[in-house]
Amino acid sequence: MKIVSSIPGIGNLTAVTIIAETNGFELIKNKRQLVSYAGLDVREKTSGTSVKSKPRISKRGNRNLRKVMHFPALAAIRTDERFRNIFLRIVSRHGIKMKAIVAIQRKLLELTFILWKNNSYYNSEHEYQIIPFQEVSL
Repeated sequence: MKIVSSIPGIGNLTAVTIIAETNGFELIKNKRQLVSYAGLDVREKTSGTSVKSKPRISKRGNRNLRKVMHFPALAAIRTDERFRNIFLRIVSRHGIKMKAIVAIQRKLLELTFILWKNNSYYNSEHEYQIIPFQEVSL
């Protein structure tokens, strides 16, 4: 509970619901499988050249998990600078706020899974370190 609650926007009730709906991530092997289980994966409908629709989320997964991730995404956008920057970048590119909110929901769910599997807490100061390229002589 403490690990999942350390993520901005996710409180105790949301943490309990995520853990309960995914059974503690017991059967989930990777992030892609989790996103598909929640129904937040992108589905594109095409059929040759005659039928082409906009990509949408599939909504074929767990409805409760999607519902419980909405308000934490809004809270994360308000409180955390990283999520706010992601939100603004997507809105400026597409102009659709709901698309950006769904993207934040997906990121929060993936982050929850990663932190749960690694047994580590959310660190807002964490930056990816770029390893310098080293030339190997033969």
